[in-house]
Amino acid sequence: MEDEELGLPEPEPGERRLNIQMPAELVGGTYANFANVSFSQYEFTLTFARIEHEVEEGDVPGAVVSRVNASPRFIPELIAALQDSWSKYVTREGIRNLPEASGHSDEPEPED
Repeated sequence: MEDEELGLPEPEPGERRLNIQMPAELVGGTYANFANVSFSQYEFTLTFARIEHEVEEGDVPGAVVSRVNASPRFIPELIAALQDSWSKYVTREGIRNLPEASGHSDEPEPED
């Protein structure tokens, strides 16, 4: 898809853009409902898993679906991106779930 199709502005002279390719086998993504974050002096490790929450007794089964190691210099950018996306999500869902005031609905009032 071309930049014009995506609505991206023209790059400034000398500006560089990321050209990231996604392998076909990763397009569908991977579902995770649990994450664990650990770190050392050199890296952060984000481990994503799928957990079976319906189990009522004993250990809760799960499987790691992905593990990402990242530089400590990258983590603040990741946190900022997550906070920005979360804020937009909460705003959108909050607006979508607002109760409509009586008489202000787009739906016509029922006739008696």
